[in-house]
Amino acid sequence: MTKILVVDDEPQMLRALKINLQARQYEITTAADGAEAIRETARIAPDAVILDLGLPDMDGLKVIQAVRGWSSVPIIVLSGRADAAEKVAALDAGADDYVTKPFAMNELLARLRAALRRPTAEGTGSVTAVIGGWTIDLASHTIRPTDDADSLAPLRLTPTEWKILTVMLQHPGRLVTAGHLLNSVWGPGHEHNTNYLRVYFTGLRRKLEPDPSRPRHLITEPGMGYRYQP
Repeated sequence: MTKILVVDDEPQMLRALKINLQARQYEITTAADGAEAIRETARIAPDAVILDLGLPDMDGLKVIQAVRGWSSVPIIVLSGRADAAEKVAALDAGADDYVTKPFAMNELLARLRAALRRPTAEGTGSVTAVIGGWTIDLASHTIRPTDDADSLAPLRLTPTEWKILTVMLQHPGRLVTAGHLLNSVWGPGHEHNTNYLRVYFTGLRRKLEPDPSRPRHLITEPGMGYRYQP
């Protein structure tokens, strides 16, 4: 059965969507705030997410950005914000579609079917990964010793190191070109600044690899790019 996560802080809206979607044989999980939405996406790996932007604990855009750190699950925004700039911001953050409230249920269902038919570039990857003695949790942005997951002293990365590591972990075992990394982390126009990557990969290996001089997980492919080897 196709799994749908519905995120909205209005109980009546959640109930209406749940009833209509269950009537179409979808398996429904609901969340009422952003933190719960991120946790449930990681827990159940839904086939699609229907997301309201006006959540009580965080803006829905932050939910999209967090989920996109590890997953390419289709996300349909369902929001009362009708301004074009809001739509562009949601789509740029990684949403696949945008439906403005009030809406016709048939339209939402049609957009959901279209999103489910659309192939994803990478599929939904693992939320966690292990490098050396560290367990990396992309959903919570934490890195803790694998042998002591409850340690109160997680490893700290800079925001840029997190961005680089997130891109690498989305492509396990595959070559990621330097140009793709630079464009993903720093944006267009930086594709030739490969010295950035050398500096940051040196730092990541020093923090994560058991022997940074002989990396086993964050591998350089000379003249091409980098590879995350699980």
